[in-house]
Amino acid sequence: MKAIDLFCGAGGLTCGLRQAGWDVAAGIDVDTCVGETYRRNNLGSRFVPADIRSVRGQDILSLVGRTPPRELLLAGCAPCQPFSKQNRYRGAQKGGEATLLREFARLVREVKPGVVLMENVPGVAAVPGFSSFRRFLRTLRECGYEYSASVLNASDFGVPQHRKRLVVLALRHGDVELAAPTRLTDQATTVRRTIAQFPAIEAGESHPSLPNHEASPLSSKNLERIRATPPDGGARKTWPPHLNLDCHNRAGTGFNDVYGRMWWDRTAPTLTGKCNSLSNGRFGHPEQHRAISLREAAALQTFADDYDFDGFRSHIAKWIGNAVPVSFAKELGTAAFKCIP
Repeated sequence: MKAIDLFCGAGGLTCGLRQAGWDVAAGIDVDTCVGETYRRNNLGSRFVPADIRSVRGQDILSLVGRTPPRELLLAGCAPCQPFSKQNRYRGAQKGGEATLLREFARLVREVKPGVVLMENVPGVAAVPGFSSFRRFLRTLRECGYEYSASVLNASDFGVPQHRKRLVVLALRHGDVELAAPTRLTDQATTVRRTIAQFPAIEAGESHPSLPNHEASPLSSKNLERIRATPPDGGARKTWPPHLNLDCHNRAGTGFNDVYGRMWWDRTAPTLTGKCNSLSNGRFGHPEQHRAISLREAAALQTFADDYDFDGFRSHIAKWIGNAVPVSFAKELGTAAFKCIP
């Protein structure tokens, strides 16, 4: 059984599907910069640099050779910024990323793979009217698929992160059932269990031998702020007045978690494409005076410690934050396998 990973990014979904036993023939992504990272860590899976809008069903079939469509899994997580909670105007965008789910549906119609797997933020289903998501489901029905759709939390599948995602699993021939939670223990899915073993580093420092264990630099003011933030879950509410930003002094403005520290013995908050930035979420290290490193962010997304990301720091943070957690992807891939007659 072969798979194609649309919108593959750095390969979180590809890696998990491979662990579940799928032969991922190729990953497709418009970001050419991510190709080296994808290829290096997923040997045997081809990276195809392409805009999904230009990809046709015949292109997909050529990537899997003689594998018949009924033995193919077409999977993907279309970029979801228009529908994210962090986007105050989610769902309002026209065109651009908001249309990519329609392109996914078009490829389903053209290829008619045996299995379809879609993962996205829950907000994609909250857009009113005949949205891209509803069009996607209609395409599945019209093409003869049975499907199951549910909002799942990756933390219920062994991922040390609170990360709710809408998952659709569709089968063209037979009944379908989504993965059941396989939560290990509370201790197994904590920040402490995941990143406490990494060597201490300073803000702006890179570890000499551990790939991607590098922390973003901080201005003198932000360094003062993180030092004033109590360890293990502290937040900016404890700062002295001179450290507050003007926007935070105005009642009802700003996000409360920005500049906050993670808790050691809880799951991490949802990582974003700016997960290494102190000012963009509760991404402060539980006790060191810095934001989490790229390596720590990758671990919280359940990438293996030897999964080596190649690129600029800002690019890598985006790839990590936008990825499907590897362990979650493995569970979804296993569920897809179990549905096959």
